[in-house]
Amino acid sequence: MFRSMLVRSTSSAKQSLLRRSFSSESVPQRKVAILGAAGGIGQPLALLMKLNPLVSSLSLYDIANTPGVAADVGHINTRSEVVGYMGDENLAKALEGADLVIIPAGVPRKPGMTRDDLFNINAGIVKNLCTAIAKYCPHALINMISNPVNSTVPIAAEIFKKAGMYDEKKLFGVTTLDVVRAKTFYAGKANVPVAEVNVPVIGGHAGVTILPLFSQATPQANLSGDVLTALTKRTQDGGTEVVEAKAGKGSATLSMAYAGALFADACLKGLNGVPDVVECSYVQSTITELPFFASKVRLGKNGVEEVLDLGPLSDFEKEGLEALKPELKSSIEKGVKFANQ
Repeated sequence: MFRSMLVRSTSSAKQSLLRRSFSSESVPQRKVAILGAAGGIGQPLALLMKLNPLVSSLSLYDIANTPGVAADVGHINTRSEVVGYMGDENLAKALEGADLVIIPAGVPRKPGMTRDDLFNINAGIVKNLCTAIAKYCPHALINMISNPVNSTVPIAAEIFKKAGMYDEKKLFGVTTLDVVRAKTFYAGKANVPVAEVNVPVIGGHAGVTILPLFSQATPQANLSGDVLTALTKRTQDGGTEVVEAKAGKGSATLSMAYAGALFADACLKGLNGVPDVVECSYVQSTITELPFFASKVRLGKNGVEEVLDLGPLSDFEKEGLEALKPELKSSIEKGVKFANQ
């Protein structure tokens, strides 16, 4: 009993120390811009970023309705100041001085929609926004949420290259929702507390390109091959599960906002020099023969400090890795081709 009290008091002392070391006095000024802030992901994401003590200035941008979202979120009694910007003519102001730009702009997936349908609308939106980022805040970290991420990240890279402003260390496809789902589903089957679970997810961010590495999950549980196959499938189809459950009324906006806020927090910690911040993300990579790939990444003051290797894979995972490559390759090529049209 005494030991458990000691552990509790030590951990609470540690937490208050952490809180103190990251109180607003000692934390650098950080401007975060959200592009698409009035949308289904953008609004809850704006709320979550307003709650983050590492943010000093929150810039909300959309083509409509942003002043209302900014007024609403701005009343919350946390550190950051909030400004809402609306329309093309205010995009420059929204971006200037940003340390981190999060892009959830675009249309959500509806039942029956393929990721190709999404591509046709969202690719153009991403192209325009990245053109502005290259001009007004070329050194910011970019967190790409707009789907299909497998293609929108290569589009962004090409746009930045054309502007002479590409830094592969600063461009991230946010795949955190795949990790969040893998952790949740695994914890349920393994009957372990979800807060203690870690599962790396590699590959891409759509269907079969999502490959959770349950063989590397911690804590390790002795799950059968059939269960692991079902867990993998459920992780890959998580977005469709939500789209169908919402029956035409939306997509995975709330869980995506949560995952986006988690990854943004990791990026800000990296920028602020917190050591050993490791998250999975879809980045420019030489880990496989593909130019972009999601895997564990160490974050730091320059964005990507190191792309970590994949580690040992089970036979099932090795098969999954080979199976996902053709689709991921074709999505990357599609993005590059679009950007260069």
